[in-house]
Amino acid sequence: MKGSFLIFDIGKKYILLGVLLVFSTLLSAQNIMLKTNAVYWASLTTNIGIELPIGEKFTTDWHFLFNPWTFSDNKKTKIMAVQPELRYWFCEEFNGHFLGAHLVGGIYNMGNVNANFKLFGTDFGSLKDYRYEGWMAGIGLGYGYQWILSRHWSFEAELGLGYIYTRADKFTCVTCGKQMEESKPHHYIGPTKAALSIIFAF
Repeated sequence: MKGSFLIFDIGKKYILLGVLLVFSTLLSAQNIMLKTNAVYWASLTTNIGIELPIGEKFTTDWHFLFNPWTFSDNKKTKIMAVQPELRYWFCEEFNGHFLGAHLVGGIYNMGNVNANFKLFGTDFGSLKDYRYEGWMAGIGLGYGYQWILSRHWSFEAELGLGYIYTRADKFTCVTCGKQMEESKPHHYIGPTKAALSIIFAF
């Protein structure tokens, strides 16, 4: 995945361009929600979301994630991804219970991460000794609840489960090292979305 580093550099420009294009096409819409997810910020992943109504009791949510950082000891959880979701609201849009069907797609470069656990056949502990560079695409279902705090502010919690297909190159160390595997496929089943989001309503 030698091109991934170039994609990350180009991505810094294009992810901003994508967000601006979404803004420009939605400015005429009513009830635009701008949000950010505190769960992603916990891993220092910058993120922004935009949600708007598309019909009675339905909304569409677009979330963009970008983490370009490399930390001490070359620890990295670099990711650039987008996660669109279609939501159905039980009572009224932007208030109360909702169900969501989401997609996720992106690229990543991860290594030297101390995550000593396994989840449904995926061994995250290998991130400590190996570096993985690849891409992913997946689908999931989620349930959430949104609380209206004031005229312009809301808070939202959501958890989603689903499936992700990924292919990655595997390296023996986090910096250089010999490439052990090339474009090896992996099937992940488990949480695909976790959100504690602060929302501003226009």
